[in-house]
Amino acid sequence: MMWYVAVSLSALVVMSYLLVKVRWQMRKLEEQLRFVQDKQSDGILVSDIRILGIGKLTDSLNEILQKQRSNRQEWVQKEKRLVQTYTNLSHDIRTPLTSLDGYFQLLEDTENAKERTRYLQIIQERIHALRDMLEELFTYTKLESRSYEVPLTKCDFGALVKEALFSYYNEWQKQQMEPQLQLEEGALWVLGNDQAMRRVLQNVIKNVWEHGGRHVKIVLSEQEGEACLLVQNEVMHPEYIDVERIFERFYKADLARSTTSSGLGMAIVRQLVEQMNGQITADLQGNIFSICLQFVCIRS
Repeated sequence: MMWYVAVSLSALVVMSYLLVKVRWQMRKLEEQLRFVQDKQSDGILVSDIRILGIGKLTDSLNEILQKQRSNRQEWVQKEKRLVQTYTNLSHDIRTPLTSLDGYFQLLEDTENAKERTRYLQIIQERIHALRDMLEELFTYTKLESRSYEVPLTKCDFGALVKEALFSYYNEWQKQQMEPQLQLEEGALWVLGNDQAMRRVLQNVIKNVWEHGGRHVKIVLSEQEGEACLLVQNEVMHPEYIDVERIFERFYKADLARSTTSSGLGMAIVRQLVEQMNGQITADLQGNIFSICLQFVCIRS
């Protein structure tokens, strides 16, 4: 009987000790947690004992803290991007407005009919450029909304490519470009959206004759069940191009030739291509810049 009492007393002493130790550890965890939260510290919680669920609790709290830090860092980055966005927009919109103001002043100061006609033409071009910039901003903002989705239907990618190429015939002539074309005959059916696809092709082609040289090669083909469009053009200053940033918003490789561009064109292309479950890549080999579009073909 005596041994039973002794064992019971020993167990009670051990349990009392553990209880005291656990309560002490809980207070320590509370103090560490309060310090980390108040000081926005990157430290982790540490427990001296891991029995009775203390270790699991400590690990869970550290996971929550790490997730909070990640969310906080993401929020800070979004804030920085937002500030940069406003800065870029302010500059991009102010530039054509300042230019317009200058030409309006010149228009008022001259009585020469030819000069007035030239100034009016320039003013009209600047207004169109500003309109295009605002339209691209609206499109990009809409695409950035998580609630916006491009409705997908069956469309003929080959026909849309040919339509886009020939719609820019006058621009090719104006830029003194004669693109080398290799176009797959017949239909290339993909799951997409006619309007979105036209916008993609329009932006890619405009990028060529706005920023490229005279030598242009465009290849439309079907490869391993995919409709592929390869657009290659010679660039005058390849050292200015950062291929990794081509699809970033507001990225402009040649600032001297981009005063009327929002820098959103290729960012919109990427967003639309991804909405249509396609792929787009950019490459630079020497002075040859390439854009490749790929969409999975569907059969009738």
